[in-house]
Amino acid sequence: MPHAVSLFSGCGGSDAGIIASGFDVLMANDRLSYARDVYLANHPTTDYQVCDIKTISKFPKAELLVGCYPCQGFSQGGARDASRTINTLYLEFARALKQVKPKAFIVENVSGMVRTNFRHLLNDQFKVFSEAGYDVSAQVLNAVDYGVAQNRKRIFIVGIKKKIGVEYAFPSPTHGVQLANPHNTLRDVIGDLPVWPEGEFYDADFHWYYLSRNRRQDWDSASKTIVASQRHMPLHPISPQLIKLGTDEWKFVSNERARRFSYREAARIQGFCKDFIFPDTPASNMNMRYTVVGNAVPPQLFQAVANALPNIWD
Repeated sequence: MPHAVSLFSGCGGSDAGIIASGFDVLMANDRLSYARDVYLANHPTTDYQVCDIKTISKFPKAELLVGCYPCQGFSQGGARDASRTINTLYLEFARALKQVKPKAFIVENVSGMVRTNFRHLLNDQFKVFSEAGYDVSAQVLNAVDYGVAQNRKRIFIVGIKKKIGVEYAFPSPTHGVQLANPHNTLRDVIGDLPVWPEGEFYDADFHWYYLSRNRRQDWDSASKTIVASQRHMPLHPISPQLIKLGTDEWKFVSNERARRFSYREAARIQGFCKDFIFPDTPASNMNMRYTVVGNAVPPQLFQAVANALPNIWD
């Protein structure tokens, strides 16, 4: 079984994907202690280090290196500031890449990285990864096209050692119109859960900013993007429909009770397994559960990217 090292691992979405693809994750890393707690509750054999990656001096050898460095600087919902230090954490990934010397690597980040004002950072990632000895390619993929019941566009950067001499081809969509599998829907992934799971969803009023856009989808549609903020989590389809009143102004069509997705529903929509564990630990609270789920990579999407790697592990 080939080995992998995971950086900026969160609660383990990327790692659930590569484990399903046949890899053994030797080490994972993140700064959030509750991300570690959730990860180890579901994948207890991995060496998980809770720390700033800059403090890690030695990484284990592995055939694959994966990383999902923080995206707030690039994100549509973030600051969108090209000068933020958080935008250059890829240099820490490059440091690990030069030490681990894997046969291949996979990076995931928000699709906003391709915007004009961030393009120089994307180009620099290609440069430093290429200088480390890798043929590098990138493509924006939508999770809904790979079996995830959610529209979630993300950029993947994949590198294979130049001396291997094999090109990487991104996976073709497996779900969608005119494909063998239709897109999965909210009914498919959360239809069996209680409609009002009291104590598992953020139950607060909807601020005007929340109602500045339509955050609801019907049962037979895929979800809007799951976010890391409990306040801005999309609406459950049990909620009344929203109608547009004007620019950035929506309202419910009735006074029936509305609610956001629960953190457990959000995990299902992200593609985590039905028995995914949220442990009760000193670091756990509802907001933190939403945070680690919203920050995660959909496992099926990461698995599709890993499955498309050529067989270079022998």
